Amino acid sequence: MGSYQDRRQKYVTIKTRELLQDLPPFIFDFFRGIEHTTSANTRLAYAYDIRVYLNYMYTQMPHLQSLDSIKDITLQDLERMTARDIECFLEYLSYYEKGNGDVEKAYDETSLSLEDNMTNEEEPEDVIHLKRPNFHQNSQTGKARKLSTIKTLYHYFYKQERITTNAPSIVDMPKIHEKPIIRLEVDEIAKLLDVVESGEQLTEKQKIYHEFTKKRDLAIIAILLGTGIRVSECVGINLEDIDFNYNGVKITRKGGNETIIYFSTEVEKILRDYLIERKNKPCKDMDNPLFLSLQNKRISVRSVQLLVKKYSAHVTTLKKITPHKLRSTYGTQLYQETGDIYLVADVLGHKDVNTTKRHYAQMDDARRKYAATIVKLREE
Repeated sequence: MGSYQDRRQKYVTIKTRELLQDLPPFIFDFFRGIEHTTSANTRLAYAYDIRVYLNYMYTQMPHLQSLDSIKDITLQDLERMTARDIECFLEYLSYYEKGNGDVEKAYDETSLSLEDNMTNEEEPEDVIHLKRPNFHQNSQTGKARKLSTIKTLYHYFYKQERITTNAPSIVDMPKIHEKPIIRLEVDEIAKLLDVVESGEQLTEKQKIYHEFTKKRDLAIIAILLGTGIRVSECVGINLEDIDFNYNGVKITRKGGNETIIYFSTEVEKILRDYLIERKNKPCKDMDNPLFLSLQNKRISVRSVQLLVKKYSAHVTTLKKITPHKLRSTYGTQLYQETGDIYLVADVLGHKDVNTTKRHYAQMDDARRKYAATIVKLREE
């Protein structure tokens, strides 16, 4: 049956192949060419983005509307697209209606059963599904991601000398405004853990399930807050991945690399308490997942997202708290305590430290402002 990670990669690969069946043959050449330089998750995201772009060409470009389907679009049709056409595509993404076959799925790993664990880790913020189900709008982030995909597609064929022009290369990326880091304050962290532990503020219906899940839920939130791992990494942990001899847990990062993350004695106590309960539960999965659903199967990414949302609603109404925000909380605290951006990048699993710097640069600015108040020119 294979490990969880193997099944995860198999699902993503099969899903990508299904999407490619509805796209022109030359797109398969592109995916074959990038296979050894990209992850399976990246290729799936590319497939969704390219399908949206080709559907735009098929439905909006007058000279292509006589085609039977988007599979009939040729590489020469792709080459005929001008920079202005691509800018019009970006404008179209602001608000558009799905046509037949024009199905955009925000790649966010929020399906069902095994599919529920196949994902990015956040609920999508770049694609907003409006009240009318056939309408979508994209934020600047969503537009930038799609343009980046299109640039990669054209660059591949231009480099292969199969097209002679590269229109996307002269199209500017949409300006993305940096969002402030949303995180929990120290008192909010304590309150969140108290709510999970006691369940006092939950509804009567929620309290019924809480009796069966509180130790598991507390362990999940504690390990997210205490290590900064991604939600997909959290649900992928197996029992044998925990070693209390040195308080370490083996996780598989997004790119497939395995690493060991360490946790505190506070997290250790919560995990040990949960494992006493976990020991008495039969597991329906062959690879012994650490965290189980009520059906005694590996808990899903979506379920963790929902449980974090449920408990955090009783802590703060001003912040939308997700598993990723718990990760941000850990990263913020680690940076505030150490001031070591390279350590934060390493522990969070960022391949490029500049990614970490972008997220936590505002904290440096706050420090500089504070520094300005310390030195006095005259005694008051």
